[in-house]
Amino acid sequence: MPKRLLIVAHAPSPNTARLLEAAERGACHPDIEDVEITVKAPLEAGPEDVLACDAILLGTTENLGYMSGALKDFFDRSYYPVLEEKQGLPCALYVRAGHDGTGTRRAVEGIITGLRWKWVQEPLTLRGEWQEDFVGQVEELGMAMAAGLEGGML
Repeated sequence: MPKRLLIVAHAPSPNTARLLEAAERGACHPDIEDVEITVKAPLEAGPEDVLACDAILLGTTENLGYMSGALKDFFDRSYYPVLEEKQGLPCALYVRAGHDGTGTRRAVEGIITGLRWKWVQEPLTLRGEWQEDFVGQVEELGMAMAAGLEGGML
């Protein structure tokens, strides 16, 4: 039975849409065969999606020094329904931050700590002016998550 990677990312602009596409592209790398990928916007994703996945990749913009309202809404609706059953869920995060992303990262980390999910790697913070390299970094993150799931490392 294939492992399932859930990607939940807020993508309100053309550049953040490119990041989401990159995460999916990386996760769907042709060498990774035994991982199902589900991609949802935070307002469309819910606890049933989290309960059905084996790992989760989160993406958000930095909004006034905090995560997007859409991602916060996802957590608000999903937190208690998944709290007991999904402890230890492997997770990763990328933040598209116009400034430094510290508040956004800290807010998500607090929720992840409460859920008792486990970080696959340090959150990826894409700071400042847009850089084309951001796309490659997020693609690598998606690929690493899917490869780690397939290889049994997550």
